[in-house]
Amino acid sequence: MSVLVYTENWDGKFKKLSFELVSYATGVAKMLNSTVTAVSVGKVEETELRKLGNYGANKIINVNNEQLVSLDSQAYAYVISEISRKENASVIIISNNNTGKAVAPRLSVRLKAGIGSGVSKLPLNLNPFTVYKRAYSGNAFAHVIIKSDVKIITLAQNSFGLIDTANNATIENINVSVDGSLLKTVVKDVQKQTGKIVLTDADIVVSGGRGMKSPDNWTPLVELASLLDAATACSRPVSDEGWRPHEEHTGQTGKIIAPNLYIAVGISGATQHLAGVSSSKYIVAINTDKDAPIFGSAQYGIVGDAMKVLPRLVDAVKAIKK
Repeated sequence: MSVLVYTENWDGKFKKLSFELVSYATGVAKMLNSTVTAVSVGKVEETELRKLGNYGANKIINVNNEQLVSLDSQAYAYVISEISRKENASVIIISNNNTGKAVAPRLSVRLKAGIGSGVSKLPLNLNPFTVYKRAYSGNAFAHVIIKSDVKIITLAQNSFGLIDTANNATIENINVSVDGSLLKTVVKDVQKQTGKIVLTDADIVVSGGRGMKSPDNWTPLVELASLLDAATACSRPVSDEGWRPHEEHTGQTGKIIAPNLYIAVGISGATQHLAGVSSSKYIVAINTDKDAPIFGSAQYGIVGDAMKVLPRLVDAVKAIKK
């Protein structure tokens, strides 16, 4: 019985997200007195694959199939299900990102497996198998019992630290044949954003709300983001007003993000907004209203006018970086 973890790669490279998944899988495997098998789909060099072993993977299965060049959730679910059966996996771990949310339900149907989605801690109990997750935009928590023989966990981003175990993993290269009927996604063109940090990949995000007062006041916020190598974001009212592009909108109806640091400037903290950013490791709030809901979710807060606080923050960061 093994713990199987699907490790997503981007253009043949793994990011912190994948290493976090393997670290978590290692923790679960220790509880079960089992081993960790990491699955990678796509063309990934051996030196990159071996990085997964540094976080506890005992075995790495690399699936390099031309049919799977583009992500197709049905095909990927089939591949992972076939490998899980071969490895006799009792627990399967996937990220709770867009890919995981598409693959996990399909995988659940194939394996008749129960799902614990958005889990943020190691299992609380093995019998019954109980996992912990945040609920209602982080205002509550739930204990979910999974009774099926095979269990699927989708891990919330930034909920588990990296654990370096320096394990010498074995690598197995395989080719899983996929029925053409499962391949329904066709990529006709790829246009990659350049010269700007992608919001969903950013470790630091600086976000503005209506407290910025005007689209003309965004310069210090953008400057702060540039100094911190951060992405810029905004609340829904800001994007609706056309102050900032809709691609920067974070929240329940926008992008769901989980950076290490989220700086909310002039954002009150409506439930819909917090639903999209509550998984951030640290939240810093700047608002004139000391009773703004955002302060309830923030680790650090500044009560003050953003137009006065931002320039001082910019000066402070510049002084540190000299």
